[in-house]
Parts: sequence; C-alpha cells; structure tokens
Amino acid sequence: MLKIFNANQKNFSRKLESILDIRKQKQKNKSFIVKKILFDVKNQGDVAVIKYEKKFSNIKSKQKKIKFSKEEINKITKKVSKNLKRSIDLAYARIKKFHLKQKQPSFKYKDKYKNELSYRYSSIDRVGVYVPGGTASYPSTVLMNCIPAMVAGVRNIYLTTPSLGSLVNPAIIYAAKKCGVKEIYKTGGAHSIAAFTYGTKTFKKVDKIVGPGNMFVAIAKKEVYGEVGIDMVAGPSEVSIIADKNSNPDWIASDLIAQAEHDIFSQSILITNSLDLIKSVNLSLKLQLKNLPKKQIASQSLKNFGLAIYSNKLKNIVEAVNIIAPEHLEINFTNYTKLIKNIRNAGSIFIGKFSPEAMGDYIAGPNHVLPTSGSAKFSSGLSVNDFLKRHSLIKITKSGIERLGPSVINLAQHENLEGHANSIKIRLKKDI
Repeated sequence: MLKIFNANQKNFSRKLESILDIRKQKQKNKSFIVKKILFDVKNQGDVAVIKYEKKFSNIKSKQKKIKFSKEEINKITKKVSKNLKRSIDLAYARIKKFHLKQKQPSFKYKDKYKNELSYRYSSIDRVGVYVPGGTASYPSTVLMNCIPAMVAGVRNIYLTTPSLGSLVNPAIIYAAKKCGVKEIYKTGGAHSIAAFTYGTKTFKKVDKIVGPGNMFVAIAKKEVYGEVGIDMVAGPSEVSIIADKNSNPDWIASDLIAQAEHDIFSQSILITNSLDLIKSVNLSLKLQLKNLPKKQIASQSLKNFGLAIYSNKLKNIVEAVNIIAPEHLEINFTNYTKLIKNIRNAGSIFIGKFSPEAMGDYIAGPNHVLPTSGSAKFSSGLSVNDFLKRHSLIKITKSGIERLGPSVINLAQHENLEGHANSIKIRLKKDI
C-alpha cells in the first residue's frame, strides 16, 4: 500500500524532494477561472455570488437569500444533540484556554536619554471565516478559526459556509453562535472569498480572511492577498509518523488513514528504522480500509501519495522530516528526545503513542489550522497573533535627538537621503 523509499542511499534528500513535488504539481492551477470570478463579484456583487453558487453547487431553486436570519440560526441550533453540544462546549473551552495563554502584553521602557519606546497591540476590526460544506463540513473548523480571533478582541467575525441549496450542518451554526459570529452566509467557493474582499449588499467587507477550502478557495485567497489579509494558502492535509519496531502497527495504520480520508491529495508518510513495521502497517492498512466509509478517498490518497521512508540512521530520519516539513508530525519512537531537539520544520508535533493527530484536530487545545505543502519551513499554525496588529510608539526627548541625531545624519547621508538628514539637522539647530 505504502511505497517504500530507502533514505540510506546517497543524495536521498534530492530524490525525496522530487517525490514530494509530484503531489504539488498534480494540483493544477486554476487562477484564470478564479480571476474571472473575483472580477465579476467585485462588479456585480450579490448577483454574481448567487450566479456562481448556483452554477458550482448545481442549485435549481430560485433561492436568493444568502444570509441566515436570526430565526433560522435559533431554529437550526436546536437540532444539535445534547451529546454533540457537550463535545463542542468542551472543545471550545479547551481551545479558548490554550489561546488565552498566547496573549502578549504591551510593553514600554525608557532608554538612558529618557526616550520613551513602546509596543502596543490592537485587534483587526473585521474577519471573514470560510468554512467548507458538503463532505468537509466541520464544526471544529469554526472553533479553530473563530476562537483565536475572539480572544484577540476581534469584534466583528463573519462566517460563510456553502448551504444555499442544501441543509447546513447544525453543529456549524451552533459553534458559530457560541463563538459570537455576527453574520452567517450561505455560499462557498472563490466567489465567497471575493464577497468578503470587496463587500456586497449582503456580505460585509472584511480586513482578513481565514479558513480552509478547496483548490479554488486557496487560489482566490492568494489572488486577493494585499487587498485583504489571509491566514495562509493551505493545501491538502498531511501527516508524517516517526515509528520504530516497538510501535503498534494497527495504531500507526489508523493514524495514516485518518489523514488520508480527508482528500485524495492528502499525504500520509511513515518514517521508520524497521522494515518489518512497514510490512505490518501495510497489512493493517488493507484490513482497516475495508470497512471505512471514505474508503475510496483514503485508498486513492494512500495509493498515489502514501510513502514509507526507511532508514537505520537517526540523522537521515530527522533530515527527512525537515525536508517534508509536515503539517502534522507524530513521534511514536522509543528515544524521541534526540529527535525533537533536531526537528525544525513541522506544524504540530504529537509525542507518544497516546497522542494521535485526531486529538489535535478537535480537543487538545492548540490550533489545527497549520502550514501545509512544506510551508512549515517558514510559517506556523494559526494563533491569536494572526488577529493582532503591532504598533511601535516612539517618543524622543531633546537630549535623545541631540545624542542620537548625529548618527542618524551620518547614516542618512551615507544612503544619499539628504532630506532625512535635514529633518534631524533642522531640529538640532533650533532651541528645542
């Protein structure tokens, strides 16, 4: 089931990168379609949003109301079972508690010239949250995207989820209501990203857009970046699992499947120093897939992109992880302390056999919105900081400009910026 790659060979890193690139290239660029959608929504507003929603969701009805009313929201939330509400409430509490610890206090200090220097935080005003619908309709997405915004102090959170021609998942509406979302819209796709960016008669224009989506949503977010902020350009989900001969192959297989069932482009990778474990995991994958509701998706993902990386050298195992830079990394290895010290590139790291990635998806506390497709090499998961702006406050005294000003003049003149230098000189000449 998992293709075996030997990381003991020379120049294995280059060969591994080539294998990883295959998946990225198979996700074809559809930017020319997305640009047309963005242009139409910018110029036609709700008319274009409804047109594209009906087109891409194959909706035949004449429904034109693309915002949930308060009555609809209250009615829908009553459909959520008590057990599910309790689970959402528990996840909400744990996620909020973790994110509250991320808040950083502003600071202020004076240097020896009595110059006052400080750093102040303020929250973004308006945030748009995109929540996928259909087969990927997750209340956990609502919690993970809305809670850090709420903790940061964002007062206006808006949410959209495709549900114009279909029933919405009631748990999504319940989670959104719990997070204090101001308005909930019924559309999805690139046209909803456009609506959040430019605003329409119905959609509120926002300052930042967060949340996962399909290829068109990801491209749309990339296209509008600069006009609005975005969290990241996320690709299909990934997991890499470091395991050894002492690992339970059934548990490892179940964690690989948990990621593979997300999407046919998801990638599940086992990294191990045991060839016997690879054989056992492959056998277990076949058995567990038989009764999986999303067998077709998971099987295709594992067949096309599943990988077992073998090496008897700890150094190569670490290097493989840092090359992959996985969204999720599970470490199910007897001596994991050395590994963790040297791993630089990973979104979230799950340590030990009782820490499956699924715990992080729902209830552990840290955010499950994480960098994919190798972007963990330069970015991190969603946090409270993504919804905060940082402001530097600078107050220079008379003594400060007299002591520091000459150095500013030297630097400005070196850079051939005489106007900069003069703005200091003119103050030093006067009695301040």
